[in-house]
Amino acid sequence: MSTPQMQRTVPELLGSIVNNIQQIIRSEFALAKAEIGEKATKASKPASALGAAFLMAFYGLGFLLLAAVYALSTVMVAGFAALIVGGVLVLISVALAISSVKKLKSLPPAPERTIQTLKEDVQWAKEQIR
Repeated sequence: MSTPQMQRTVPELLGSIVNNIQQIIRSEFALAKAEIGEKATKASKPASALGAAFLMAFYGLGFLLLAAVYALSTVMVAGFAALIVGGVLVLISVALAISSVKKLKSLPPAPERTIQTLKEDVQWAKEQIR
């Protein structure tokens, strides 16, 4: 036999379920926040490299333009040297940009663990309500 103290009323049970669901939702938000922060940390390096690639391309273009000016004004070794340096900078920046874009594309955009645990929580809540 159960004692009256151990039996819970329907409002108490519903209140307990609501409290549990609120706790789960808070936990899911904390998990999502942590997962998004983790992804942002992983994306920061390739994004920085991509920024460096654009900066190097800008300087490479500057050297190419400087080389064109030197080549047009007078045909000297210095003009061809600037052309070579500019070309090398552009090639490096293209390689760096391609590498960075591939790394950024490989990162999944959605917080996968959070989505999975939310599915589990919805299933748990459905079972609790039955």
